[in-house]
Amino acid sequence: MKRPAVLFLYTELAPYFLAGVERLVRDHDVDVHIVRWPVNKEAPFQLDLAERVHVHERGAYNDRELVRLCAGLRPAAAFASGWVDKGYLKVCRELHGQGVPTVMCSDTAWRGDLRQFAAIVSVQLWLRRTFTHAWVTGAAQARYAHYLGFHRDRIRTGFYTADVDRFAPLADLLDGPKRESFPKRLLCVARYIPTKGHQLLCDTFAALCKAGVAKDWELWIAGTGELHEAVMNSPSGRHERIRHLGFVQAPDMPDVMAQCGVFVLPSTFEPWGVVVHEHAAAGFPLVLSDAVGAGERFLLDTVNG
Repeated sequence: MKRPAVLFLYTELAPYFLAGVERLVRDHDVDVHIVRWPVNKEAPFQLDLAERVHVHERGAYNDRELVRLCAGLRPAAAFASGWVDKGYLKVCRELHGQGVPTVMCSDTAWRGDLRQFAAIVSVQLWLRRTFTHAWVTGAAQARYAHYLGFHRDRIRTGFYTADVDRFAPLADLLDGPKRESFPKRLLCVARYIPTKGHQLLCDTFAALCKAGVAKDWELWIAGTGELHEAVMNSPSGRHERIRHLGFVQAPDMPDVMAQCGVFVLPSTFEPWGVVVHEHAAAGFPLVLSDAVGAGERFLLDTVNG
């Protein structure tokens, strides 16, 4: 008997997403097909694919060819990254017409601005004939999905999840060593782009050092991106107690985390942030800006951050 197929129409793949896909294959005995965009040079993950996970490059198909490919897979369900790719919408519309559950996946939070009110009006022309369900990250995203027209019983949260099997064991593994000698290092893991707040973080930490408040703490930053050189070579970014690690692959992150004590993410715009889940699972205290969406689920004020 042929196994059911599940289709993901995705943008940028990451190890945490593939960990969830691997669990889906293992727990539900399905084949998974993923259509993906090219690798983002600011997040150049080395990706390992599990058996029965098949990847199709988006750039290899025009919209008509993509619809033909996906319809031929006869998926039991299809998941699409929002509505950014019009070809993905055409696939979902075709499958929806065949009675296949089609799920819009999104981390976009409700902000209540004019752009979102306009979106609520415009999607009425096509949303209900394209998607049957919405799978979102948190409460603010679920609110937006409901305003877009999804019934509450067709909305689920938990779209993004960390690779808990990789990070949760660190909580117990590092507990003893941290009790003996707590590592006085702040760790920030984020792409060097304007909304992540790297420059503000470096400026603030350098100022705290100058004022004697930071004492013997250090700041480590892992990631790459368009602002990497600018931040790293700024006056505060060159501070002797700030270390820029560059991009760190997922299998190497536990070694970095073992040397640090507190996770910090000062983003000015962060709809969710899987990295918060990863460090919470590993038992890290969290210092987050109020723009970080994942704080609603993983940060308990005065308890773990």
